[in-house]
Amino acid sequence: MSDTTPAPARLAVEGLDQHYGSAQVLRGIDLAVQPGACLAVLGRNGAGKTTLLRCLTGLIPASRGRIALDGITLDRLSPDRRARSGLAYVPQGREIFSELTVAENLRVAARAHGLERTDAVDEAVALFPALRGLWHRPGGNLSGGQQQQLAIARALATRPRALLLDEPTEGIQPSIVAAIETVIAGLNGRITVLLVEQYLDFALRVADAVVVLSRGSVVERGAPGALNHDTLTRHIAV
Repeated sequence: MSDTTPAPARLAVEGLDQHYGSAQVLRGIDLAVQPGACLAVLGRNGAGKTTLLRCLTGLIPASRGRIALDGITLDRLSPDRRARSGLAYVPQGREIFSELTVAENLRVAARAHGLERTDAVDEAVALFPALRGLWHRPGGNLSGGQQQQLAIARALATRPRALLLDEPTEGIQPSIVAAIETVIAGLNGRITVLLVEQYLDFALRVADAVVVLSRGSVVERGAPGALNHDTLTRHIAV
């Protein structure tokens, strides 16, 4: 990342509740990701992990609580304003623009953040050099692993201060999982990362801290080396 990349931000969540109708999905979530650190959020399907990310990005409303980026409250901001504040999101399923080429996907993201006349796209592609060989290929013609690389690169082309990743290894071949791991590790100290993941060993290798959700509540938290591996496995097993 260049010297013009914004400094990583502290991401904090305090007392976050979320309801779907009468069903409560998140219950008093408290967590913080220090600037430039990686926090892994673990838990089995239905634990509330994706709902947490969607609340952070403003795609669904929280029922109660506070979300802050470097102390600035985001709760009343729209998703696009949160993005302009420095929050980037790579959802499960990638959601790239399938009819646009790789180059166009990246340039659209940079342009939306006023970065079209900078090196933001080149910096993002440097982390995933395989994308250069796919430059003029439509996103919909890429493999799942290639689409995932593009989705992460597209988020990074916005020069975010905090990056939210929803299960980036799901359904991805081992060589690309390794490439994604290298990129996340290389972002340490440069961009704050909140990683939702079910691939336990991957998460423990890249994370500075771990939070485990079960039925919408935090049930475990700590440094990767301080948590019992068998306990973590039990919490994420289907």
